[in-house]
Amino acid sequence: MQINGGGFGTDEISTVKVKTEQMKQSRDRIPDEVIEGIFPKKLKRYGASGKVYSQLKKMILKGELKKGESLSYERIVQEFNVSRDIAHGVISQLKKDGLVISKRGVGSFVTNPLKETR
Repeated sequence: MQINGGGFGTDEISTVKVKTEQMKQSRDRIPDEVIEGIFPKKLKRYGASGKVYSQLKKMILKGELKKGESLSYERIVQEFNVSRDIAHGVISQLKKDGLVISKRGVGSFVTNPLKETR
């Protein structure tokens, strides 16, 4: 029996409707394991800016990065395997904290680290 000349019977149409609904429901929630398998780097980089900032701040305060030492975007990108945007944000935050100064056309440099107040 054909409905509207489409070649499908009522049983086939209801089966298609049920399967379509099941597919819609299954797409609503993708398991975390599947997402991690598809986007492992993106998930691992979440919070990278804060981690890089914290690590560089500690290095400056401990004296591992000396006063006057150059701190370029390229160095941060290579050493921490982050994007240039993240490196820019980290240097900006370090400048706000008074740990780094930037000179246009010259670069960014570590300043005298301020003693942390606890």
